[in-house]
Amino acid sequence: MKEYNFVVGTHESGQRLDRYLTGHFSRLISRSYIQKLITDGQIRVDNKNAKSHYRLKSGEQIAVVIPSPSKPEAEPEDIPLNIVYEDEHLIVINKPAGMVVHPAAGNFSGTLVNALVHHCSDLSGVGGELKPGIVHRLDKDTSGLMVAAKTDTVHRALAKQFKDRTINKRYLVIVKGQMAFKEGVIDEPIGRNPRQRKKMEVVQAGGKQAVTNYKVIKKFEGFTLLEVILKTGRTHQIRVHMAYLSHPVLGDSHYGRQSPLINRQAIHAAGLGFYHPVTGKYLEFNSDLPEDMKKLVV
Repeated sequence: MKEYNFVVGTHESGQRLDRYLTGHFSRLISRSYIQKLITDGQIRVDNKNAKSHYRLKSGEQIAVVIPSPSKPEAEPEDIPLNIVYEDEHLIVINKPAGMVVHPAAGNFSGTLVNALVHHCSDLSGVGGELKPGIVHRLDKDTSGLMVAAKTDTVHRALAKQFKDRTINKRYLVIVKGQMAFKEGVIDEPIGRNPRQRKKMEVVQAGGKQAVTNYKVIKKFEGFTLLEVILKTGRTHQIRVHMAYLSHPVLGDSHYGRQSPLINRQAIHAAGLGFYHPVTGKYLEFNSDLPEDMKKLVV
């Protein structure tokens, strides 16, 4: 268990309680988790319970209690893992398309977490009981490289690298049509679609900054192979930005259309680079295209 105390400054008066704390924890603790702590009575303002939307006043004292991380409770399952790198601190996996990252409604087994819990003797508890070790995500139908943490210290250090945008993420993506330019930068904010809450979209107000760099590798009849470098990590970022350019990801039925050429969105996390939180050494990993994408571009 850890305890923290804050005093609201004059310039911070009027902020929502949950937003204030998200900022003060440098976003290493998610806003949803902070809201849960508030609901559970672990966060008090001037020794009183408050709501997440409570507007703070200058001079108020905020006490925060963060319980010790829970032991992972996802069921271990003997699922083969394509392990690219592993030491006592972290593990890098090449996730296949079709595998969900962590248990959730409708997917409580067969996930990457179930496989990791079986393989690793310990994982960080920062992500919660159903997300042990998980620092970042890939969509179910996106294949490629992911890193998971075995200790809380490593988890927080990797999360900070993601927040600070020092993690290098490279993707190989096949999009519909032939791109007009050899390369480009998409700098358009992304927010949730107000009518379809499971979809994201480029928005003019209220969204989060999203920056995607792309470069054409090769054009084919009806589609284009791209190298994509993400400078931010928004939900469905590549899929939303490519649809915004009227070149949706091939096979992406959510933001485009199904394709007879491939039965999932053609996105592969091909490169991942970061500084090892313990040794300080820069590590970089690369993954070849999986067969379902490779057969389209050979």
